[in-house]
Amino acid sequence: MASRNALRRALLYTYDLEDSVTPHKKAEARSLVRRALDQPAPSGIRERAVRINSVDSGLALADLTEVVCIFSNLACFFPFHQLTTKQLQSPNLSTVVIPKVNSASDLTFVNDVITHTLSQQLQSQDASSRPPISLLALVESAKSLTNLTQICASTPLLQGLIFAAEDFALDLSLTRTPDLTEFLFARSMIATAARAANLPSTIDLVCTTYKSTKGDGSPPAVLEEECRGGRQLGFNGKQCIHPSQVPTVQQIFGPDSDEVQWAVRVTIADDKAAAAGRGAWTLDGKMIDVPVAEKARAIVKKAEACGFNVEELREKWRDQEPE
Repeated sequence: MASRNALRRALLYTYDLEDSVTPHKKAEARSLVRRALDQPAPSGIRERAVRINSVDSGLALADLTEVVCIFSNLACFFPFHQLTTKQLQSPNLSTVVIPKVNSASDLTFVNDVITHTLSQQLQSQDASSRPPISLLALVESAKSLTNLTQICASTPLLQGLIFAAEDFALDLSLTRTPDLTEFLFARSMIATAARAANLPSTIDLVCTTYKSTKGDGSPPAVLEEECRGGRQLGFNGKQCIHPSQVPTVQQIFGPDSDEVQWAVRVTIADDKAAAAGRGAWTLDGKMIDVPVAEKARAIVKKAEACGFNVEELREKWRDQEPE
């Protein structure tokens, strides 16, 4: 099973083989992406993902052949040690993003290709030490919404759902409006289905407005509004189409300092309450019970992953008592 990476706040499109590549450039794009993947990861990048073409397009196998590297047929004719570097899986590929996932069979196809490749590479000394590849599925149609339960259960490699608003609007003949109410049902379904399936990542729609109109060059206000709206619906990340969007998305989809301080206080006091046999207690005049305490622990864990100095806060509030 793929390792569960729950901290996907900003998904920046860079390695793309689908919509950003015209049909006659697909083969060239595959080679360029593979070449880029074989280079060391840029500083600060935790995960490198490639968006392939959809399974329905007939191009997905060729994409996976290049970026994941299938060599099972070659292995029938050559000893394993004679395979070239290009015929081996890139150790820098973390995730495959699959667009237009309409049914579980789309993910099953990708899963089978990847697991077959990995099973062949188990004979390799390098393959056994690399993390498993993760899958992220793009939800883009009414059909995919009706099949969400099956999609979420289709493969243990799946780690999250991504809402593709523009293609969804095309499928349903919707017009995108600033308040995004036309997408409320779809977004709620996606966030709920991902949570029900215990998928760590729910990644919200793209903010298509990215050019700044402010003198300081800061991102437009609509980006922050969309991020906060997505977070309120249960999303824990957002797609980005420009690097300038990343800092805002990272900040809003991470815990803020007041929230982290509250969570640390709750966890410290809750441990003391539990030791005293108290299942419910109060903090700042508000009741704290098991669900609230568990939420606080989740916030602390996320804060640690986001780089907060949680130990310093624990020391500051070590004397916090349950009221």
